[in-house]
Amino acid sequence: MQDVDVKNAATMESVPYDGQTVGEVMFRGNTVMSGYYKDLNATKESMAGGWLRTGDLAVRHPDGYIQLKDRAKDIIISGGENISSIEVESVIFSHPAVLEAAVVARPDDHWGETPCAFVKLKDGVVATEAEIISFCLERLSHYMAPKTVVFEDLPKTSTGKTQKFVLREKARAMGSLTKTANCKL
Repeated sequence: MQDVDVKNAATMESVPYDGQTVGEVMFRGNTVMSGYYKDLNATKESMAGGWLRTGDLAVRHPDGYIQLKDRAKDIIISGGENISSIEVESVIFSHPAVLEAAVVARPDDHWGETPCAFVKLKDGVVATEAEIISFCLERLSHYMAPKTVVFEDLPKTSTGKTQKFVLREKARAMGSLTKTANCKL
């Protein structure tokens, strides 16, 4: 592979090596596909100026290290702030009662979106929505903490990967948190 870069997807300019500026990871080279077979629309969406758009968001550090932040489709935008679902999930995972967690966007009439956590607890352990939210508020900026916590088994593929698209649909079905305060699934 010839090139790997982190670029601003709108301008196609490389992001600075500052460890702060988020861009999309892109590849190009003679081992990278040139497009999707008989699917011009998918090819157009995934290729930009000869670069393959991965959908992965990352920052570049001064030493050149690329740190992945999240998938573009999993970023939650709340009140203009970009929230990494991975960052919120990592905090929830550190709670002693939590076995599994996934965070997705829930629509909100005031904020646009708010973090919604789907959590599976360890067997024989009890935790409340308020406890999980408080735990997150102690470790994250207030806007990053989930506003809703749903306790249930997480949907999985046959290979064990969490099906976030199913959780996104469930969160959308809940409606706006602002409009329907304390709505539970």
